[in-house]
Amino acid sequence: MRHAQKEIGGTHRTERSRSSQLFGAIANSTSRAAGGAPTFVAAVAVVLIWAFTGPLFGYSDTWQLVINTGTTIVTFLMVFLIQNSQNRDGAAIQVKLDELIRVSMAQNSFVGIEHLTDEELDDIREKCERRAKAEKIGEKKIGLAGKKAKQAADRVSD
Repeated sequence: MRHAQKEIGGTHRTERSRSSQLFGAIANSTSRAAGGAPTFVAAVAVVLIWAFTGPLFGYSDTWQLVINTGTTIVTFLMVFLIQNSQNRDGAAIQVKLDELIRVSMAQNSFVGIEHLTDEELDDIREKCERRAKAEKIGEKKIGLAGKKAKQAADRVSD
């Protein structure tokens, strides 16, 4: 897929190919429809109709093959739609987090870490956990020192 960068109103915007835009539009509308109550009710109705027609078809192999084939095809297609939705959601969340990191007092070195290897991410996670633990211990010690200072001040003023 070819993406072109275009500057609009001081911000860069990536133009996607027509096929990418078409797939995105189809995936969005199908995801919304598939996640709705009417779709669930329709799926339950299909299964019930299939189940009630069992005696009519003598519970034949063809009768069973119909539901097996239908559910396999729907499942196969839904895997791609779900993955597409998760990829878009994950990318959007990552961009939002990167922007929050960029404009805050957080370390800008965390921007883009989603591209690191699992081992590199584990190393960063361990360092962050150690830093958080050390800060927690430091806060407790500061709290104790403040308490002792207050007690000492109370004794002096008495």
